[in-house]
Amino acid sequence: MKFLIGSVSLLILLIISSSGKAEGKSPAETELQREIQRLEKLREEIKQMIQKNEKLLSQIKEERKKLAEEKKQLEELEKKLRSERYKKLAKVFEKAVDEDPELAAERISKMKDPTKAAYIIYNMKESKAGILMDYIDPKMADKIVRIIAQLKKKNGKNR
Repeated sequence: MKFLIGSVSLLILLIISSSGKAEGKSPAETELQREIQRLEKLREEIKQMIQKNEKLLSQIKEERKKLAEEKKQLEELEKKLRSERYKKLAKVFEKAVDEDPELAAERISKMKDPTKAAYIIYNMKESKAGILMDYIDPKMADKIVRIIAQLKKKNGKNR
């Protein structure tokens, strides 16, 4: 587009310099004048299109920024809800440990995702979590302990 604008400007300069040389206009000069006017109109249209596209681009950037903020808020809300869910499950398992620690441990051991089990135990009271861990399958307990260690390290939480 810059090339087009530069070319139009050069043509205008050539015509202006040549128009001062002769008073009578030949058909070629008249045609050249028309072509210059047409090119000037095109240049103005291009400038308007550029301005319009720049406005659209800035609107898109603003929308992206808003979407990124909304995504971040949504992720924070999801994290909060997940945390609340694990806290509730931890309370349920604490009660189960009081009633039958072997049954509670069996349920934890049978969970397919050790991460979920770790989050539940992580949110339990230490004393009840300790009792529960005594009864959990050793392989599952090992996985859970590794995950809880990472959680504590990540959160800087020393229990």
